[in-house]
Amino acid sequence: MKTIEIAEAREALGQYAGHGENLPLVVTDRGRPVAALLAVPNGDLETVSLSTNPAFVALIERSRERQSREGGVSSQEMRRRLKNAPNQGIKRDKQ
Repeated sequence: MKTIEIAEAREALGQYAGHGENLPLVVTDRGRPVAALLAVPNGDLETVSLSTNPAFVALIERSRERQSREGGVSSQEMRRRLKNAPNQGIKRDKQ
């Protein structure tokens, strides 16, 4: 991990991101962390957006807690069920 004081950050963001060799890069303001630049291997915009959304993270945590308390269907079992489910697509009349 590398740190840089915000007052000393003179390069363009792309220069700091580079190819990820020096990531994560923590930006500080008078020694206090205020931002971080991280590599996102195998990530996409939707995943990054959702994983940094506090409301979404809270929803997932509540769901996990309820699953732990009350039980339910595992993700593996749900995938199996969906794979074996009959096609419920919309049937269109031929015109």
